[in-house]
Amino acid sequence: MTPILVTGAAGFIGFHLSQRLLAQGRPVVGLDNMSAYYDVALKRDRLAQLQTAPGFTFAEIDLADETALKQLFERHRFEIVFNMAAQAGVRYSLSNPQAYVKSNLDGFVNLLECCRHHSVKHLVFASSSSVYGAVTKMPFNVHQNVDHPLSLYAATKKSNELLAHSYAHLFRIPMTGLRFFTVYGPWGRPDMAMYLFTRAIFAGEPIDVFNNGDMERDFTYVDDVVEALVRVGDQAATPNPNWSGQTPDPATSTAPYRLYNIGNSQPVKLMHLIKLIEEAVGKKALLRMLPMQPGDVPATFADVEDLARAVDFAPRTSIEMGVQRFVRWYRDYCGL
Repeated sequence: MTPILVTGAAGFIGFHLSQRLLAQGRPVVGLDNMSAYYDVALKRDRLAQLQTAPGFTFAEIDLADETALKQLFERHRFEIVFNMAAQAGVRYSLSNPQAYVKSNLDGFVNLLECCRHHSVKHLVFASSSSVYGAVTKMPFNVHQNVDHPLSLYAATKKSNELLAHSYAHLFRIPMTGLRFFTVYGPWGRPDMAMYLFTRAIFAGEPIDVFNNGDMERDFTYVDDVVEALVRVGDQAATPNPNWSGQTPDPATSTAPYRLYNIGNSQPVKLMHLIKLIEEAVGKKALLRMLPMQPGDVPATFADVEDLARAVDFAPRTSIEMGVQRFVRWYRDYCGL
C-alpha cells in the first residue's frame, strides 16, 4: 500500500491520527521536527507509542527544510497527505512571530510545492477556529467572511487556506482544510486549558482564568476529530459546480477545494469546565481571575452541518465523558 504522510506526527492530533490509520492497516510516514515549543519528552513518549506499530516510519524533518522535504517525497509516492504540523498557540505568537512565519508559511509552501511535483491526490490540512477572529455571529459558519484575524497565529492559518486554494486552482490538486475548535483529550498539549487546569488542580496551584471566567469554547474530543479527518481524507475535495464569482462562497470553489468546521457544536462555559475537572480530580481549584488576553476571543461555536453532509460526521463525545477520560489518562501518565 502507498504510505500516507502525516506531518506533526509526534504532536497531539498527528499522533492520534497516525494511530488510527495504523490500526486500519495503512502504512504511515510520520514527519515531525520535535520542536521544543513544549516539553519534547511528551512528543518522544507519543512517538514511542507509534514506533511499536508495524507500518510506521518516522522522519525527523522540519517543513521549512525544503531539501529534506523534497527527498522524503522522492523516496515515497504519497497519494494522501495530512498536514497537522504547525507552530501553534495564540499567546506565543505575540512574542515569537518569526516561528509562525517559518513553520506555518514557509513550511506550508514547501509542502504545497512537494504535493504539486509529486502527484499527490489529496492534501488535508489543519486550519483553526481562530480564523474567525473579530466575527461575532455564531455559530461560526465556513461560508462567512473571515478577513479580520486577531492574532498572527490566526493570520497564518487564514493564509494557509488562501495558499491551498491557489494551488488547487492552478494545479488541480484536491485540498481540504479543517478548522479545529479547541481539541482536547489524552496525550493533549500542555499549553492548552484542559492540561493546564488539570495539572494545576493536582498540584494545588492557582489557575489563570482569563476574561474573569466569561469565556466559552467549543471543546472537541480528539477521537471525534480523528474520525472526521480519516473520512475527509478518503473523500478528495471536488469543485462546486454552482460556485459563482458574483456571490463567492469562501468554503468552496471552481477548484477542487473545501473548508469544513470540526467542533462539538456545544460550547462549554469556562467555569463549567473547571467544575468538571474538579469533580474528576476530586479537588477544588484555586482561581486567579484575569482580564482578556490580547489576540483571544470570548467565545467559539462551530456549525458542522457541511461536514455532516459531506462525510456523515457527528461528534459523539460529551464534555463530561471527555474530561473523565483526559483526567484518567493524566493520572496514569504522571503516575499520580
